[in-house]
Amino acid sequence: MAPASGPVVRNVEAAERLRRLVERNAGAGSLAEGALLIAQEHYPDLDIDHYLARLDTLAAMLGARLADDAGDVERILALNRFLFEEQGFGPNQEDFADPRNSFLNEVLERRVGIPISLSIVYIEVGRRIGLALDGLSFPQHFLVKCALTDGAAVLDPFLSGASLSIEELQRRLGALRLGHRPSRAEVSALLTAASRREILARMLRNLKAVYLGAGQFGDALVAADRILMLTPTVASELRDRGWLYHRLDCFAAALADYRRYLELAPEAADADEARARVVELERLVARVN
Repeated sequence: MAPASGPVVRNVEAAERLRRLVERNAGAGSLAEGALLIAQEHYPDLDIDHYLARLDTLAAMLGARLADDAGDVERILALNRFLFEEQGFGPNQEDFADPRNSFLNEVLERRVGIPISLSIVYIEVGRRIGLALDGLSFPQHFLVKCALTDGAAVLDPFLSGASLSIEELQRRLGALRLGHRPSRAEVSALLTAASRREILARMLRNLKAVYLGAGQFGDALVAADRILMLTPTVASELRDRGWLYHRLDCFAAALADYRRYLELAPEAADADEARARVVELERLVARVN
């Protein structure tokens, strides 16, 4: 099933369902439902219940093999074997920037994805077999945490569910900080469970970046709208959407976003540039009117 072609049209119904979803209490399958509502922007006929049922089926297949008294470590190892060896889920190393990697329906069909989409599959199937799994918004690479009786395990579904030590997490974070080795305390501070809202916003940011890289500004704008619906006071997202509106000749909307950006972040490093854009956009809006 390919993404819808032609001009981008906002799926108002999917957006409203997503808004209601993140505002209500978490429930079974709600993270997957949110991810599928994001995909529904591009697949208007997507059957969300069908893909939620597919996750149920995967969990039922695995759960039937587990003893009732199976421990958490045993369940994690069984989940890893089932998803990554038997079912063939894995990273899309050949085309990381393919937007289908961020659409949960495509990940379930093609069985390839990026860290965050594979993590959503991992979390949803794992929770259904009794594991206390949460997403971790670790810098650059999304991870999963499993609460255990004697602590917690940090798992990487992009690497077939590999368990990561604090030392490995220090190494990964240090590589992003130009060799500065962070302390164990710094790493531990990043291991707080991400909310459903945060996970879905991060998925949308990935999509926005992919679309920007491909010059698909209309699609990027839809992603930016959804990000701001989930996180309305993140100043940088208002700036980015303002740039997209400007690029698409929607001058009044761009002007409103840049003004709001400066209200929220008047001392930002690029505030002077944003002010210059406001002046330019005011002139363009006056000309149109």
